[in-house]
Amino acid sequence: MKRTTTFAIGLITSLTIVACGSSTTSSPDTDTSDTAVTTDPTTTAAPTTIPDAATMAALYTEAGPYPVGVTSLELAAGNKVEVWYPAIEGTTGSDSYDVRDFIPEAISALLTADVPAVYEYPAGRDAGAATGTFPVVLFSHGYSGIRFQSTFLTSHLASWGIIVAAPDHWSRDLFHTLSAPVGDRNSSVTELLATLDLVTAENVRPGSRLEGMVDAERVVAMGHSAGGGTILVAALDDRIDGYISLASGALGMTSDPSTAPALPDKPSFFIAGALDAIISAEESTRPSFEAVPGPSRLWIIDGVGHNGFDDFCTFGNGSGIIGVAVASGLGPLLEGMGNLKSLGEDGCLPPAQPVDLGFPIIRHAVMAQLRFWFGDDPSPLGLDTDVADQYELAIDIDSKD
Repeated sequence: MKRTTTFAIGLITSLTIVACGSSTTSSPDTDTSDTAVTTDPTTTAAPTTIPDAATMAALYTEAGPYPVGVTSLELAAGNKVEVWYPAIEGTTGSDSYDVRDFIPEAISALLTADVPAVYEYPAGRDAGAATGTFPVVLFSHGYSGIRFQSTFLTSHLASWGIIVAAPDHWSRDLFHTLSAPVGDRNSSVTELLATLDLVTAENVRPGSRLEGMVDAERVVAMGHSAGGGTILVAALDDRIDGYISLASGALGMTSDPSTAPALPDKPSFFIAGALDAIISAEESTRPSFEAVPGPSRLWIIDGVGHNGFDDFCTFGNGSGIIGVAVASGLGPLLEGMGNLKSLGEDGCLPPAQPVDLGFPIIRHAVMAQLRFWFGDDPSPLGLDTDVADQYELAIDIDSKD
């Protein structure tokens, strides 16, 4: 399924050229069940040759044209915020994080096993920023997660020209889950919106790495698990144009519509794993997709569990954070923490498929949706049912106006 970045960019350029013009006739490729967030591009005659489904499915699976930069900021309360951004040409190197650095020291001292606990990815720490202005994605991590938890995805978006900002939520991050949580569900919403305030302020602060590059008129919220609840509330803010929910559902969904929470009247995209035993795709994610205002899209990926949307299953020789603890002799202790153990393992162990099979699917789906919402692509590319069988893992795809 892999294609080179050059090929992908060339194809996108070709599709854009044939799709944009003075005519208002829609291309047959246009998904009428979807709506761009910030633009309403006109289209001209369809291309004479429609790319095949395999090509469309692979468009955004690989890194984009920008090197990636990464820097750390801080909210007024002290929460760290990680920011990935398009970097200046020639940026090289790699960045990494060790998950053991995000837990209380007393527990970290016990994790002595020589097993993988570090995630590394191409990026230049505090690299110079690329020239131009770029849209923003706010990322909200899940319960017992961290701001770095989905770097496989957040750094990927930066390579395609997006600024991604992710705060630590003290009410549920890994450190505070294992010690003493600070705040509640509402505080995570405040932190996410404060993160938008922060990067907007950095845009006009002389000498900031983000100076002049933040397009605060194009903003999408994305959240994993509990972060899916956070973004639903945050998306009620007028500054947020749409939201992407990963392994989650609508906050407080009930069978009685009169008691349901307010839902943002914004475009949305729900992506879930068919094997998720923490937040069921069929019992939570699909009903949420059906309940929210359109336009909305739903992907349910076979063979993927709850942690298929973060980096954590790459630790512990494929058994996740829990595997790091077990290898260090903490198995008996974990048996008394059933919920946390289940959460940490879900999607890492069979019958879940290796996360490396799901990562390209998630990267493409999120990037294709964002490019459409941000007006970079005149229609959604590689998101309809034609691509459902084009990956090593099958996808159940649905959408609505």
